[in-house]
Amino acid sequence: MTTPRRLLLVNGPNLNLLGTRQPEIYGRDTLADVERVTTEAAERHGHEVRAIQSNHEGVLIDAIHAARLDCAGIVINAGGLTHTSVALRDALASVSLPVAEVHISNITERESFRHFSYIEDVAVVHVIGEGVPGYARAVDLLIDVVVGRADG
Repeated sequence: MTTPRRLLLVNGPNLNLLGTRQPEIYGRDTLADVERVTTEAAERHGHEVRAIQSNHEGVLIDAIHAARLDCAGIVINAGGLTHTSVALRDALASVSLPVAEVHISNITERESFRHFSYIEDVAVVHVIGEGVPGYARAVDLLIDVVVGRADG
């Protein structure tokens, strides 16, 4: 069986408000910009992207479960669920796909409750505080893992 040439891009709660929500922290780029940057990076490697954004944890978990059937890896910015959701972490762990964790802002330099990530131990790639361009770097690093150029 060949490895699928698709990545799942997961964006969690409130990321639909990018561009207008706290631009001093998250910048002016929108969710459409995130999806474009991610798709362009994946296409450079011959991969496609299926993108989902939801403010509902169960919708994200269902998408992660479905990814096990046709995706090679997952790029995720879980938003606030990063710091609260064991269920999301368990979904990522259960599908046996390499995961890239992305955060637009540097969560280690923000409020103390943002310093902990439930996703950190299941992700093989971490791109933190690089803004929207960080999604492209996450894709590059994740695809290196997917194709065997880097350890996952």
